[in-house]
Parts: sequence; C-alpha cells; structure tokens
Amino acid sequence: MERDAYRKFLFVVCLAACCWPAVSTAMALVAGMLFSLLVGNPWGKGAAKLSKIVLQLSVVGLGFGLSLGEVVKAGRASVLYTTIGISLTLAIGYLLGKWYKVESNTSALVSFGTAICGGSAIAAMAPVLKAKDHEIAVALATVFLLNSVALLVFPPFGHMAGLSQELFGTWAGLAIHDTSSVVGAAAAYGSKALAVGTTVKLSRAIWITPVVIAAGYFKRSSQRATVPLFIVGFIVAATMRTMLPQLHGLFDGASAVSKQALVLTLFLIGTGLSKEVLKKVGMRPLLQGVTLWLLVSAATLGALMLVGVR
Repeated sequence: MERDAYRKFLFVVCLAACCWPAVSTAMALVAGMLFSLLVGNPWGKGAAKLSKIVLQLSVVGLGFGLSLGEVVKAGRASVLYTTIGISLTLAIGYLLGKWYKVESNTSALVSFGTAICGGSAIAAMAPVLKAKDHEIAVALATVFLLNSVALLVFPPFGHMAGLSQELFGTWAGLAIHDTSSVVGAAAAYGSKALAVGTTVKLSRAIWITPVVIAAGYFKRSSQRATVPLFIVGFIVAATMRTMLPQLHGLFDGASAVSKQALVLTLFLIGTGLSKEVLKKVGMRPLLQGVTLWLLVSAATLGALMLVGVR
C-alpha cells in the first residue's frame, strides 16, 4: 500500500472512531494534532473545508435541543458582557500590538479574532484591512493554537475552580475564540454548559457584521459583512422545537447526533495543526495573542463571578 493511500486509510479509520460516544472532544482534538504532526494530513485544505461544514451543521443541530426561550435568555444575559468585552479587547489588543511591535494588520486581526469569533472574524476582517496572505496566516495560526489550548485547559480549570455549568458556559462563550472550541469545551463540561456556551458564542459572533461594517467605513472599504447563515439556522431550529413540542423526540435525536458530530469536527480541526502552521506563528504575534487572551479570560471570569452568575 502506497504511503498516501495508507495515510488516507488511517484518516478514515480515525474519523469513524470519532463517531464512538466514548471519544471526547479533547481526545479528538489531540488525536487530530498528533495525526497531522506524525503522519501528515492527506487531504489538507479539503479536511479544513469539511470541518467548517460539519461544524456549521452541528451548531444548527444543537439548536434543536434548546427552546427559543432558553436561547433568548442566554443571549440577553450576555449582551452587556459581550459589548464591553469586545470594546475592551480591541482596545487592549491595539495597545499590546504596539507594545510587542507586531505588524498593524496582523495585530488587528489577532485582536479581532480574540474579541469576537476567531477564524471567522479574521476571515471577515482581512479584506477590509487589505491584509496580505502572510498576515492572515500568522493571525489564523496564532488563534488556532490558543483555541487548542483553551479546549484542553478550560474544562479542568472549571472543575478545579468549582464553576457551575451555567457560569462555565457563559465564560467559555465569552473567553474562547472559535465556535468549535467553545462548543467542544462546553460539551466536555456538561449539557447545560453546552447550551449556554453555544448560545452566548453565537450571540457574540453576530457582532462580526457591525464591527466589520464600522471598520469598512473608517477604512473606506467596500467589503460587506452578513450574519453567518448557521446562526440563523440555529435560531430557526430552536424556534421549531418551541413551536412543535410533539416532535421533541426527533429533535432530541438530531441534537444528540450534532453533539457527536462535534467530536468529528474537532478531529478535523486538529489535523490542521501542521508543521507549516507552527512555522508561521511568530513570537511577537504569539505573545500578543497569549497576553490578550489571558487578560480577557481572567477579566471575564472575574466580572461574571463579581455580578453573581451561577
């Protein structure tokens, strides 16, 4: 068997293994990373595209497990934190970029990715800033590494600190970059944490549109931003559950399948950590990203505990 065919066979076996309920999101992420670094991802960009599709479908499916009232409650409760958090993150990110002497576009992309929605936010903002390919690559690689760390570190820390599922879900939704890592960490913590974390994260992701529009105005850019369709799908799914209680059994099944699909998604995302990605992460952008992320995570958790989120 040729090496490439062997790698593809192992890749498919690993994907199949991710369908086994005993495999957690953290296990899948680590397995994906090790596979990429030791064996090599045989499909590269194809796997990355598939991970985005599966993630978006999974998020929509999770909506079938929540009532519209739960979505509105969680989203409304996080509006103030989200608004303040995004503003402060962008401001602090700008100052840290200056301090660490990071290229302006790279600094802005890292800050924007940290403030709102990781890779999705970076991809939306890059055309507005007229960012070069290497600037986008560095920002994405930096955020990717921090996402991976967050998924592995947040759940154990939450248990060690005795955080409730609601508090952990809110914290994860506000402090972790990408949707995939938020739902992965929250799913590992508990079903309530997953429901809250997903809703808070999607509420935060909606801010991509107004912030990109505002940046485009100041940059005199024609780039347009829209609300991601999977967020709309999530809300529609929650509405269907609320309006059609006789189908709750079917909806619960769809939600359960979606939760397991997240495991598969995290394996695919893990395979994106190649040696090439590691080489792209410069020390200065990484320092900016780590410092900003730690400040945001600590401040967010402190604020939530101060106001008594349980």
